[in-house]
Amino acid sequence: MKDRAYAKINLCLDVVGKRDDGYHELNMIMVPIDFYDVLEMNISRETTLSLNRNYLPVNDKNTIIKAINVMREHFGFEEEFSCVLQKHIPTRAGLAGGSADAAAAIRLICRLLSLPATEEELIGIAKQVGADVPFCLLNRPSLVQGIGEVLTPFRCDPDFEILLVKPRRGVSTKEAFAIVDSQENEHPDCQKMMRALIENDYESVVSSLGNSLEDAAVSLVKEIRTVKNKLVDAGFDGVLMSGSGSTVFAITRNTGLLEDTMRKMKEEHYFVRRTRILGGYE
Repeated sequence: MKDRAYAKINLCLDVVGKRDDGYHELNMIMVPIDFYDVLEMNISRETTLSLNRNYLPVNDKNTIIKAINVMREHFGFEEEFSCVLQKHIPTRAGLAGGSADAAAAIRLICRLLSLPATEEELIGIAKQVGADVPFCLLNRPSLVQGIGEVLTPFRCDPDFEILLVKPRRGVSTKEAFAIVDSQENEHPDCQKMMRALIENDYESVVSSLGNSLEDAAVSLVKEIRTVKNKLVDAGFDGVLMSGSGSTVFAITRNTGLLEDTMRKMKEEHYFVRRTRILGGYE
């Protein structure tokens, strides 16, 4: 049995502040995009994981194995699973690839075992695996609050396309947040972004783009700024880093601009992907 593990981008990310428990209070507009890993799981005699990227762990540190363990502890099942992951989403990229894989594992286990789980129950399980896993479990454009577990899904039908460009280096989420704690940060208006998406107000989407973590990530990986400047200079209407980085995305309605820039950035040996938002209708 197979499932698609969709990546995400953050059109708006506001680090509200640090909580007493050490986590960060967040306001975010997160959207799934048409770019995904593929996870195949079947019931087996023992749990195994094979994948097409040799730099990823295949032990308890892998989010798929972690998701299986958390699900087993919650539901008490004894079944084991063979897992095969076709990995396409880059790591340390701000695209939630690992979280998307974990969410796909949760969905597949529910289907394979016909588990009578509610959405609320699964979100609670997903939260134990990772902060972005609840969002990836739903795969719907959402206002995301708390530490990632408070979701307000909405529908949208954007008429623009997206170009993803990832610098060669990734960003440590932990290090980026540590820098944010020591400096003044931008606080973009996520409610405004949500309204703009729902109303298909392209100009307001462009003007509402913002990410509290971008300056911190740039201080760790200077190439983020280089990529961003290249995309701005190319003529894209909006350019922003996703999540804690290092992927930069650019939005446009100009297909020719997108295709031309995609070719040029590939020639410079960047990871490049053309995609679009999944607006909640799929």
